[in-house]
Amino acid sequence: MEEIKKYAESISANLSEKKGVWTLEKVVAERKAFLSKKKLEYIAKFRIDDDSKEIRFTEMLKESGSGVSSGSIDDMSPGFGFKSGTYKTGMGPREGTIKEQSNLFGEKYDYEFKFEEIRGRMEEITKKMGYNFKYQITSKGL
Repeated sequence: MEEIKKYAESISANLSEKKGVWTLEKVVAERKAFLSKKKLEYIAKFRIDDDSKEIRFTEMLKESGSGVSSGSIDDMSPGFGFKSGTYKTGMGPREGTIKEQSNLFGEKYDYEFKFEEIRGRMEEITKKMGYNFKYQITSKGL
């Protein structure tokens, strides 16, 4: 667990535990403007099962926003900008990138987040501990 805690600190993520389920949360993007706020968070949950030497892992992206929109009448989302996501789906975990571009008050902001990097590092740490890494699509059964 110590290596997971160090990794969470290294990527500026919050790590917490409740009833045996660990949660790793990282704000990927946050935009605050006059009367508007928008946030994109990466959330991973996992349970360490010492009996079966297994870590069950799931992840998701959560987008939240509030405030007054500055966009057109057709664009009722809070905040400013354009977001696109590219990913591969199937029976396994989601892979790809999320990109956002924004022209907020005349300044250009860009970011790119590759969520499979966190999952890959968690799997690597798990294997170093001598545990199996099991990816789950939902948090049910964690």
